[in-house]
Amino acid sequence: MTRTADTHCPYCALQCGMRLTGSTVSARDFPTNRGGLCQKGWTSAELLSTPARLTSPLLRRDGRLHPVSWDTALDFVANTLRDLRASSGADSVAVFGGGGLTNEKAYLLGKFARVALGTAQIDYNGRFCMSSAAAAGTRAFGLDRGMPFPVTDLAASDAILLVGANPAETMPPFTQHLAGARLIVVDPRRTATAERADLHLRPRPGTDVALALGILHAVVADGHLAKDYVDERTSGFDAAWRVAAAWWPERVERVTGVPANDQHRAADMLAQAGSAHVLTGRGTEQHATGTDSVSAWINLALALGLPGRPGSGYGCLTGQGNGQGGREHGQKADQLPGYRKITDPAAREHVAGVWGVPAESLPGPGRSAYELLDSLGDGPKALLVFGSNILVSAPRSAHVADRLSTLDLLVVADFVLSETAAAADVVFPVTQWAEEAGTMTNLEGRVLLREPAVTPPDGVRGDLELLRELAIRLGQPAERFPADPEVVFDELRRAAAGGPADYSGVTYQRLRAGEALHWPVPGTDHPGSPRVFLDRFAHPDGRARFAAVDHTGPAEPADAEFPLLATTGRVLQHYQSGAQTRLVAELTEAEPEVFVQVHPDTAARAGLADGGYATVSSRRGRTRAKVRCDATMRLDTVFLPFHFPGAQRANLITNPALDPHSRMPEFKVCAVRLAAA
Repeated sequence: MTRTADTHCPYCALQCGMRLTGSTVSARDFPTNRGGLCQKGWTSAELLSTPARLTSPLLRRDGRLHPVSWDTALDFVANTLRDLRASSGADSVAVFGGGGLTNEKAYLLGKFARVALGTAQIDYNGRFCMSSAAAAGTRAFGLDRGMPFPVTDLAASDAILLVGANPAETMPPFTQHLAGARLIVVDPRRTATAERADLHLRPRPGTDVALALGILHAVVADGHLAKDYVDERTSGFDAAWRVAAAWWPERVERVTGVPANDQHRAADMLAQAGSAHVLTGRGTEQHATGTDSVSAWINLALALGLPGRPGSGYGCLTGQGNGQGGREHGQKADQLPGYRKITDPAAREHVAGVWGVPAESLPGPGRSAYELLDSLGDGPKALLVFGSNILVSAPRSAHVADRLSTLDLLVVADFVLSETAAAADVVFPVTQWAEEAGTMTNLEGRVLLREPAVTPPDGVRGDLELLRELAIRLGQPAERFPADPEVVFDELRRAAAGGPADYSGVTYQRLRAGEALHWPVPGTDHPGSPRVFLDRFAHPDGRARFAAVDHTGPAEPADAEFPLLATTGRVLQHYQSGAQTRLVAELTEAEPEVFVQVHPDTAARAGLADGGYATVSSRRGRTRAKVRCDATMRLDTVFLPFHFPGAQRANLITNPALDPHSRMPEFKVCAVRLAAA
């Protein structure tokens, strides 16, 4: 059946509004995109009819995947899981989720892991995406809502500092909200976003904390400190300033390469603006010091008096489609629904009561994403993967592939045979975005309802139905695992009630009526909270907290053996691991393979020519990439997009060094060398 439905793009957290009629996409005048779509959005309907679509479960026999019935696949998985749990304990089974899953799927997946499997070993790929910003935001404000104001507020901003983000390529419709502001961009590369900037600061990769300290120093030294705000609405400034006082701009210039005058200029532009925003993205977060890096930028925003002030603020640009909601409802190792801590006895009692199980039966916190993958075989012997392509997206991916190969059972739910699915023992064909109902929470904390526009192919089922069928086979009562999205969401509302991310007042009825509901929404008569922190921050004393953070540099600096620094990121045409976008001919023709972007002089020293091929090597592995010379690149830095599989994986070289607070791997900087391929 084909119908017309108002829905949202299946890709990033901007969640652009679109209208889908069969396979025809048209843009809607939705606040985040205002009638615009990027190339990925315009071509997204091609995924609905891709020849690569899976329509039957697959079971590995004699080394090959063969089509089987749903009952055969479900019985095989349930029997194997039951045997493993009996012989090796509940934690012998692990679950890996995704930041693109709907709120309903994320919620039921966490419940399935902790109730049907009884395992603590569940985490998700958002640990690779937003965890450092989440940790820093919680530390500063007492609450992690990536952007605590509507994205439309940015249009009235006089100055915006954009750190480690390239929305001109990763979420192009977002850039219209930046058009009226004086734009400061912090990025080692001269990206499409940096081309638009009034001021481009180009730090050496891994030195963002030092740069933030230098600009904070300039703010104070140049008389721009918002002292009344700092005194009335914050705590901890003196300790933070004791660190920043030692990072005068000239010292910072020697470490980062950013001229001292530009640091002062950035401080002046922000301080002299009537309204201003500081926004961070993956470039400053995906480090072994990512939490401290984001905290340093939040410190700068607090010193200028921006957060919690109408028309100004700090925000994080969430990457994945449901990166915000995906970490709020239980698929993260240390959290229960409503952004509750799994170690909090009151939270455990509340959620267990909703689930109808004893609180003491719920496991404690498990391993973070990379630590979970690293432990496979030695710890968990089975892994169930939903909404993630870890063989491409995880750092040190050759090692992760080796760990997956040691499993007794790898199960993947996907709509195409991604690289991870191709390595699985069982693959379940599941519905995709336009074939099912479900809610997403976008980068501004707004809960959105996607309605189905097309009927899925025969043989395909939803993830909720898959979880229900497995749970029943594992001995759970059928009513404990509903498969209807609205029923699941109503249960999620009860589980989230009273938590930091309170969705109890959000209903499908209100969303269908077009209400703009930003969480928290603590009651059905509550209008939602588009702007949090205007009256107080979420710490018990109502104050925001400065963090006394210092620069330490990357976990792996360049040296004589590996003299260059590699950083990774996205390009306009592709998204995440590329499992979706590499199926769209228009996108693949535009960017068919991985490339290494490098300064011509750096390329020449390595014996490379533009358009040729290079081997990019680190201490963990090597990848083969086409050389793309760019005279705007730093001489010490190379860039690779991470969307490509096999020998083209950028994550063959990346460093899994983890942030001590967020457990985020250091995707954004590692030491490498170049050679002709």
